[in-house]
Amino acid sequence: MVGVKHDGNNMRARRLFFAKCGKPDEVLGVEEFEPREPVAGEVLVRIEAAPINPADLNLIEGTYGVKATLPAVPGIEGCGVVVSSESGRFEAGQRVMFLRRASTWASHVIVPEDALFALPEGIDMHQAAMLKVNPATAWRLLHGFAALKPGDWVVQNAGNSAVGRCVIQLARECGVRTVSLVRRVGLVDELRQLGGDVVLTDGDAAVAEALEHLGGATARLAFNAVGGESALRLMKLLEEGGTHITYGAMSRKPLTLPNGLLIFRDIRLRGLWVSSWLEQAPCEEVRATYENLAQLVNAGRLVQKVDSVFSLEEWPSALERLKDANRNGKVLLIP
Repeated sequence: MVGVKHDGNNMRARRLFFAKCGKPDEVLGVEEFEPREPVAGEVLVRIEAAPINPADLNLIEGTYGVKATLPAVPGIEGCGVVVSSESGRFEAGQRVMFLRRASTWASHVIVPEDALFALPEGIDMHQAAMLKVNPATAWRLLHGFAALKPGDWVVQNAGNSAVGRCVIQLARECGVRTVSLVRRVGLVDELRQLGGDVVLTDGDAAVAEALEHLGGATARLAFNAVGGESALRLMKLLEEGGTHITYGAMSRKPLTLPNGLLIFRDIRLRGLWVSSWLEQAPCEEVRATYENLAQLVNAGRLVQKVDSVFSLEEWPSALERLKDANRNGKVLLIP
């Protein structure tokens, strides 16, 4: 494993860190450290893989919903193997994922036992590393705002995003039909093959085209990751009293809501931040959600794309890959 040396009971490890907020390529660095032994209720985990998420970059930049305590190690999700444990729940050799932000851009980390979720045997390492954020966001969008029934419609923009792809796959599992808006026509066939019922380019004609496909039906829920005019298009496809949920703002443009949609259609506006749900939801609900998701991943029925993997030392190349217009999937760090 890159960057880790074992010498008897002494362990040398590495992690990415930032001592001040700013552009990631300017403030990140690699340091070597020696993990301490876990105390009661703690678990030492060797990280196997950790994705680079927009939230990680926002945390480094200082623009995330919470501020980092500096110096800090980024990484809101990932998976690893238990090295040693002072917990009654976990044993050495178990593969686990992190339920909370755990500074996973590192080779090793110590976390409280209640911050971990035991993964099923045989689960793919890369898929397990990406399990926490996007699949859970998609699950909450589909299950947290209405009791959807088979045959119901939901609409979304950013259909090719990681969350959008998870929505398509999870909706298919429960018989819910999807309208997905995408930026490029070249993505239409790919998302249809993934299970998308209706896939359209996100432009001025999208509403009329979607209504034609819906054949008089309307959507119960709308999932917005873009904002601006794209968000408004989704609202126009909702049923009376339908709910519009914003979980991202890719365009960095605010929602523009005509008064008539509120007065005559009673459209409900909600937001979703999955980190907040993780902190506030009952433990039983959180663990049941991830048990369902992990089973789907392990069965190959919920898959996220991986574009490329890099070691911690290759983090500059990983950040460059994130900017590449040809990137197709997540960029992972493999400590």
